[in-house]
Amino acid sequence: MGELSRPQLAVYAAAALAIVLIGARYLRQSRPPEPAVGGRPIPVRVGSADGGWAVVQVAGEVRHPGVYRLRSGERVDDAVRLAGGATARADLSGVNLAAKVEDGRQVIVPPRGAAGTSAGAAAGAATAAGAGGPPGAPLNLNTATVEQLDQLDGVGPVTAQKIVAYRQQHGGFRSVSELDQVPGIGPKRMAALKDHLRT
Repeated sequence: MGELSRPQLAVYAAAALAIVLIGARYLRQSRPPEPAVGGRPIPVRVGSADGGWAVVQVAGEVRHPGVYRLRSGERVDDAVRLAGGATARADLSGVNLAAKVEDGRQVIVPPRGAAGTSAGAAAGAATAAGAGGPPGAPLNLNTATVEQLDQLDGVGPVTAQKIVAYRQQHGGFRSVSELDQVPGIGPKRMAALKDHLRT
């Protein structure tokens, strides 16, 4: 085969450049779109060691409570930021912002004064630490478990579950009088319970 002339070399070089450009454009278009939450894209970290996604509910004192999708291994702090950040009433001292999010869990940011409603949230439920106290002491509405609430006179397992569900949905109780917002707790039951509970 003889040597190529300059015009032939120019044609081959142009063809090679065209193939490279077409290939690059194809690769760019074939990338999957970034997942979005609430209309905002979540950056996808290529090559992350943590595979998969975690879907968590962020509730309580955040600007935009709701369900958010994060990369597995991201932190509770990332979930709170996605929900618009904490409100001025939030008490972040009870929230472990450094904890990793887990799929299907709830992050609760409690209001100030609702001590103990931890966003152990990221662990999926309010903690029982400090819920009981000495025997006969009032039970903390913001940390008591379903089992502890069920022990109170006039509160069965169904009502106890409703109390915990209300607490998780609203980020904790601000006062004992707010208990009358829970379905099934009327004035009589409220009067019987108020001296046995605190916030």
